[in-house]
Amino acid sequence: MCVCCPSKICDHWPSVASTVSTPTVTQLAPTQRYATYYNMNHSKRGLAFIFNHEFFTVPHLKPRYGTNVDCENLSNSLKNLSFDVKDFHNLTFKDVLNQLEKAAEMDHSEYDCLVVAVLSHGELGVLYAYDTAYKADSLWNHFTADKCQSLAGKPKLFFIQACQGDKLDPGISLKERTETDGHNVPTFRIPAQADFLIAYSTVPGYYSWRNTSRGSWFMQALCTELRDNGTRYDILTLLTFVSQRVALDFESNTPDNIAMHQQKQIPCITTMLTRLLKFPSPKNGVV
Repeated sequence: MCVCCPSKICDHWPSVASTVSTPTVTQLAPTQRYATYYNMNHSKRGLAFIFNHEFFTVPHLKPRYGTNVDCENLSNSLKNLSFDVKDFHNLTFKDVLNQLEKAAEMDHSEYDCLVVAVLSHGELGVLYAYDTAYKADSLWNHFTADKCQSLAGKPKLFFIQACQGDKLDPGISLKERTETDGHNVPTFRIPAQADFLIAYSTVPGYYSWRNTSRGSWFMQALCTELRDNGTRYDILTLLTFVSQRVALDFESNTPDNIAMHQQKQIPCITTMLTRLLKFPSPKNGVV
């Protein structure tokens, strides 16, 4: 019985006690409690996994021509930021899960962060592997702080290039405005779901555009920003400029298909980051 309130009041919350678990291991925090920035001074930047899907056995899915351009550009952009990049092509869902599970079981103590990217077909709430659809949260569920403790308190970034539906965004026209207008530190707990960032190429329900020769709009913009400003801005500022590029610099050009002509796109970023994330300049001087 609760000594601070009548038992009938405490009984109003039976699910709270039953769902809260006590951590059995206290992981050494990679960053000071109220640090403004994530610690990006470990001996290694981190692993980056790219799951690139061009072909599918699912009957209604067409090949994603142009995705290999995205994969190569993203791989090079991440390598320039000192990531250890591992790219996989046309894996089955079982094989995707196997790679994620192996990654989650690794010791990331010497790594700054983690990146996972998926280039594929998708619908609202699901992505496609070579052989089947799967829920998007299958990507990051393996890396929550309670399951992958060596990444606890470290940023985990997920970039997803895929449709989230078939709605189109025709956009609107805006008139451009003119100038006249060292000691013992107490432990602290963090939520298991903290320190994730998930960047989708488009908003829920909407189409995501890809050029068969130059790659997808989102990946083109992301790679440009990572290449040009990857060590200049924190990740949320950088992704804001990715959204700006996608919103302003791209428009579909299909005059033979009026319904698809002159359509627009805007990425969708979900963040559970608890600090600013800024990549330092690589020690080898490559940017």
